[in-house]
Amino acid sequence: MADGLEDSQICRLVVERQLATQEEIRTAHDQRKLLSFNGHARPVSEILVDLGFLTRTQLARLQGINDDSGGRPSQQIPGYQILNKCGAGAMAVVYRAKQLSLNRTVAVKVLPKRLSKNAEFVERFYREGRAAAQLNHPNIVQAFDVGEANGFHYFVMEFVEGCTVYDEVAESKVYSEREAVDIVTQVTRALLHAHERGFIHRDVKPKNVMLTKDRVAKLADMGLARETTDHQAALAEAGRAYGTPYYIAPEQIRGEVDIDPRADLYSLGAMFYHMVTGRVPFEGPTPSAVMHKHLKAPLTPPDHLNTNLSSGCGVMIEMLLAKDREDRYPGARELLTDLERLARGEAPEYAHPAVTGDVFATLSAGKSLEPEPVEPPSRYWKRMPDEEKVPPTVPIILGVVAGLSVLMNIILVLMLATR
Repeated sequence: MADGLEDSQICRLVVERQLATQEEIRTAHDQRKLLSFNGHARPVSEILVDLGFLTRTQLARLQGINDDSGGRPSQQIPGYQILNKCGAGAMAVVYRAKQLSLNRTVAVKVLPKRLSKNAEFVERFYREGRAAAQLNHPNIVQAFDVGEANGFHYFVMEFVEGCTVYDEVAESKVYSEREAVDIVTQVTRALLHAHERGFIHRDVKPKNVMLTKDRVAKLADMGLARETTDHQAALAEAGRAYGTPYYIAPEQIRGEVDIDPRADLYSLGAMFYHMVTGRVPFEGPTPSAVMHKHLKAPLTPPDHLNTNLSSGCGVMIEMLLAKDREDRYPGARELLTDLERLARGEAPEYAHPAVTGDVFATLSAGKSLEPEPVEPPSRYWKRMPDEEKVPPTVPIILGVVAGLSVLMNIILVLMLATR
């Protein structure tokens, strides 16, 4: 029976294969919490079946999925003893292993043999190793070795004992602003290090942010990383969208050639949004529908979904998720400045509510800048009955009375002074 990390992996596969929606997963998590409170804890995957979101046959198939690395590479990678499988993705299987020469635990990522025949996948696999090897930062998973042995392409890296941000949001966790800012700050430092060395990650998302038991965040998976100076790779990838639909930047969706570090900041903003609201910025029935919303749909401000957020935090997230990259933070360094100010309880230096041309037109026409009343989402709004509403003329009358009272007091003072 699936449970713990295995259960979260099954939930991930359910969403990736479009067997259930994010909303249905959240419903199952809510049901699990209720059952746990009553002393009847059950895996989320089983609850999905109970609720009719997943069939028993579909669950059995998901639980029966084994890695397709072409057989367990135990003892087939010289110098490493494979201990157990600890993760799997679309492109690789990850094992916990012991590096015999140094007697230390490491993670070994192995490319499935079915992909080893594809030159593009093999090149991307080694590109990840080369990119990670050039980065040395406490908030980036460290690379140790990359190679090929007995038909297995492998990549050896630091073993991080803990979980990912994805594991936590998949359990319906909504982070406090303080905790989210701490994690996002650490990831921003990792991105600043990578950007300054000419690398764009291009796939920042909860699944690629690992958390140690001490809550140290480590950015992982440089599989889509690209050097900003690699114009040949940029031209070869033109017109193709690389990234993860829920967190991908608009310019990546359009397949633009000149992708720059601001694409990573958009993805980080999407992850930040998910952490503090419990929802991804845009949802849809298909990946293409989600990506279309990244391009066209207006963003629901995060503080409309989580009213506990500070105004500074909300404005920062909205700036990160600007559809036009010119409206985002110019770089990770400026974002880091604002995150550190936010952590100290100070207002952001770079992020401010957007001022559009309409505002300047209003000013030039001599009109008031008082905003039109906007009705918040119904979830947080209780409409005042009409009979309880204050008539618009009352504030005017009160203001006139107050003014006359002040004027009469002045006249009395002057009369007393002349006697």
